Amino acid sequence: MYKACLFDLDGTLLDTVESIAHIANQVLAYYHLPSHPVEAYNYFAGDGADVLMERSIRAAGGDLACLDEARKMYRSMFAKDPLYHVTAYEGMTQTLQTLKSRGVKLAVCTNKPHPAALGAIYGVYGKELFDMIQGQVPEIERKPSPQCALLIADRLGVQPEDCMYVGDTDTDMITGRAAGMYTIGVLWGFRDRRELEENHAQRIIGHPSELLKIQKGE
Repeated sequence: MYKACLFDLDGTLLDTVESIAHIANQVLAYYHLPSHPVEAYNYFAGDGADVLMERSIRAAGGDLACLDEARKMYRSMFAKDPLYHVTAYEGMTQTLQTLKSRGVKLAVCTNKPHPAALGAIYGVYGKELFDMIQGQVPEIERKPSPQCALLIADRLGVQPEDCMYVGDTDTDMITGRAAGMYTIGVLWGFRDRRELEENHAQRIIGHPSELLKIQKGE
């Protein structure tokens, strides 16, 4: 039985792609660049806000001389409206509550900037459900480095091999495996089964409730 479950945020715990696209496209408009369709952000996202803005500016044919300013603008705008069209995936709240009732430690390990991660999780799930939330901060290496995941396990007092790591992208699969955790890819997020398989997900699931059987070792 697994003692802890670490979750990616965007595309795993929360459907945030419309929120991400909404803010990023406003930044692009400020620089008179064309906006991208929402689905494009499924691939721009996943490696943190800074990388997301770089990818979106490049794809719009923009000059990266504006990148530092654009990154600051994105973070500032996101902080003002962190819950725009942000929702929990179907079945996720119930699954988290059941895991919590079993004594499983719950944590968030995300490349989303830390203040934005707190705002999104607290806004949708409240402040009591998760034992630890760790977003991107300068002193912790961004995923796919396992540093964040290993830090969380240490602070929760569990061994990496006693943790499930749940995410929706190649970055998450690499992170979880590098941390020595049981790595679970989800199909309701930003990427597809092929990407998860190619990056060696140890299990691939289509609904959050499947985590309940995995936690028991089934």
